[in-house]
Amino acid sequence: MAEQTLTGDLKLAATKFPSRRSLSVPGKIEITYSRLDSLIDSAASSLIAAGVVPGDVIALTFPNTVEFVIMFLAVIRSRATAAPLNSSYTQEEFEFYLSDSESKLLLTNKQGNAAAVNAAVKLGIPHATADLPDASSVVQIDGLPGTAVAADDYPSPVATIANETSDVALFLHTSGTTSRPKGVPLTQQNLAASVKNIRSVYRITETDSTLIVLPLFHVHGLLAGLLSSLTAGAAVALPAVGRFSASTFWTDMRAAGATWYTAVPTLHQILLDRHASASEAPYPPLRFIRSCSASLAPAVLAHLEATFGAPVLEAYAMTEASHLMCTNPLPEDGPHKPGSVGRPVGQELAILDETGVVRPPGFPGEVCIRGPNVTRGYKNNPEANQAAFLHGWFHTGDVGFVDEDGYLHLVGRIKELINRGGEKISPIEVDAVLLAHPGVSQAVAFGVPDDKYGEEINCAVIPREGTEIDVEEMKSYCKKNLASFKVPKKFFVTESLPKTATGKIQRRMVAEQFLAQAKAAKVGA
Repeated sequence: MAEQTLTGDLKLAATKFPSRRSLSVPGKIEITYSRLDSLIDSAASSLIAAGVVPGDVIALTFPNTVEFVIMFLAVIRSRATAAPLNSSYTQEEFEFYLSDSESKLLLTNKQGNAAAVNAAVKLGIPHATADLPDASSVVQIDGLPGTAVAADDYPSPVATIANETSDVALFLHTSGTTSRPKGVPLTQQNLAASVKNIRSVYRITETDSTLIVLPLFHVHGLLAGLLSSLTAGAAVALPAVGRFSASTFWTDMRAAGATWYTAVPTLHQILLDRHASASEAPYPPLRFIRSCSASLAPAVLAHLEATFGAPVLEAYAMTEASHLMCTNPLPEDGPHKPGSVGRPVGQELAILDETGVVRPPGFPGEVCIRGPNVTRGYKNNPEANQAAFLHGWFHTGDVGFVDEDGYLHLVGRIKELINRGGEKISPIEVDAVLLAHPGVSQAVAFGVPDDKYGEEINCAVIPREGTEIDVEEMKSYCKKNLASFKVPKKFFVTESLPKTATGKIQRRMVAEQFLAQAKAAKVGA
């Protein structure tokens, strides 16, 4: 098997660390590397025997379970393409994603998923279930075309299969924050390059362990948490309750012997709020805490470090790059700069102007990348590909600048920058000021249409538990810390903010919700 494949890396880890713990659910199940390897090959043989051929897209919708990990890796091992889907989708959403990915089979857990199954039936896609009763069992796969038997009942046709670097191993969709979701095919080489970058920059080895708190249908949890660990010989734990829970997080972390974890800013804030209301200190010693998928305000970063006693490393990633693009380094490798997403890892990065000319340090432009981890293009979308791959670079759609030390500072999405009377305002900068206020738990700034300025700034804030927000005091606070034209014109105080399935706050969703509220209030006045 070629070294540049994800499956090759996984095989190597199983060979080097056969008796080490690979995957566990604290208090429930524990699987070694050699056992995981045999479970994957066995399940892959079942898929091949049932007619799965290289290039077939297999959709998977599971909670974060051992069965998902095994079947996801079995699909890839069989040279098919894994397309993990959010189990909370509606039937209509499943119909779109199953159809757009051209899935040939739907895999779920034993309990199934009514919305997904109904969508598959409507589209004529077969449905099979996977169940691992205990650590010593084989995966029971029921419903495969023409079969309903245990995986180990087959000989091992997978032994004759060699994974290729060009195999499309993973098919995901962009979040669709500004347009219809775009299909992103990622090859074995893309994934192998990305996990190598993640392992190297965070020095992940077989002595590490992490707890997965993010859904594995998303590239953040899948690549940064799961696959980077499994290719390093490190241990991965899945939460005992099947999902992130602040009340069980530290219990699971201790049980797993975790040395680090990665999460989105929203989850970090939830853990801080939990600490304030029900501290579980002293906390276990961690090598580092990682934050990615959204901007982390410097005030929140400082609070995390002070509370949990570990360096907090903010990173920058996206689906099209197989996750990681930039990160702040570990303390032994350089300073980590609050407000920066760090330095590029394993790829080239440039800040380009609209004509494709590189901008000098300190000058903002579009963040562009290229490297072996970057997708070769969106599926069946020539128009998007033409725009995304101009001038020999992949264009991220983000605006940022690189400082003299090579650290990237993001200003915001090109389409989310607020244009107030010709002044381009970074909502990330406004977020950071709002989040530094002692009474604010979560905050997001966004642009709204304005007759006078074209766009005006509004914001939504969630108060810390036990505090009340005085809007006039908040405005005065913002005036002291922001230029006058950057101060939000309207403040919405709320108990919750609309988020994606991964806990990421999307400005478009927030803007739509509160703009609708404002219009309704005006109509009712």
